[in-house]
Amino acid sequence: MSPVLRRYQVMSFVVGVMLLIFCVMIILRHGFGVAAKAEMIVAQIHGLLYMVYLVTVALVMRAYRLPFSRIVLMAVSGFIPFLAFFMEKKVVNELKAATPRH
Repeated sequence: MSPVLRRYQVMSFVVGVMLLIFCVMIILRHGFGVAAKAEMIVAQIHGLLYMVYLVTVALVMRAYRLPFSRIVLMAVSGFIPFLAFFMEKKVVNELKAATPRH
């Protein structure tokens, strides 16, 4: 597997996990009135990691010349819970299958 694809895999997982943690924090804050500061911190961390994730998506786009629609789906998957995990699996499998083995 190429280093670009590996970085995408890692960032997709990290952003997906942080998004799930952020969702839990939102539920805690609005449902139970606790963890307001923690929600803010997690939101900022997720935002920073999402920017790094977008850079890795751009690198994958450049390396594999993906269509624009695929890039949009990859980018959107960073802020829809659970979608990052499914898109990562699908993209990695498709790109590994399309890449000739040496």
